Amino acid sequence: MANEYATLTELKAARKIPLSDTADDAALTRALTRASRAIDDRTGRRFWRDGAATARTGALRGRIVRDDGDGELLLVDDIASIAGLVVELGDGTTWTTVADFFTEPDNALVDGRAITGLRRDRGLWRTSRRWRITAVWGWPEVPEPIAEACVLLANRRFMRRESPEGVSGWSNEGPVRVSRFDPDIEDLVAPYVLSGFA
Repeated sequence: MANEYATLTELKAARKIPLSDTADDAALTRALTRASRAIDDRTGRRFWRDGAATARTGALRGRIVRDDGDGELLLVDDIASIAGLVVELGDGTTWTTVADFFTEPDNALVDGRAITGLRRDRGLWRTSRRWRITAVWGWPEVPEPIAEACVLLANRRFMRRESPEGVSGWSNEGPVRVSRFDPDIEDLVAPYVLSGFA
């Protein structure tokens, strides 16, 4: 399962390649996969949705944000759905289900964004050392800017095969080198970078 953030059809349309022309489909698909994983690496997260809820565990230490007004916020990996969401606290062997929490940011799923935090309703998460959360992990849908960045980056990576030495052409001043940085891709991806990751 490659979980690309854009489709082969979208990339071919961007490159003005007719759908009936399948000569480069394998190379284009590899470029989409590489671009998608590069976006994962850049942002510190992934934008596809798991097929079913699975359990993850971790330590509470370093994941809690203190707020005296509304309770403590537990920072979690991206959650794509509240269906099947079960939150438990424990010591790693014995677990107790927690129900007095709400998800953050507000309206995340309605806005097509992932849940990134669970706030205890005027309460503390620190009653135990560890958490176990069963959830459908990931994003509810691929954000449009991420899909656009994927097409741009896949196109760039596909074209790199024509400039293996890093030279894309020649001008009166000499070689035109392939830039390592694309400000358009960075502009699209930057809002999704996890804080403190990049």
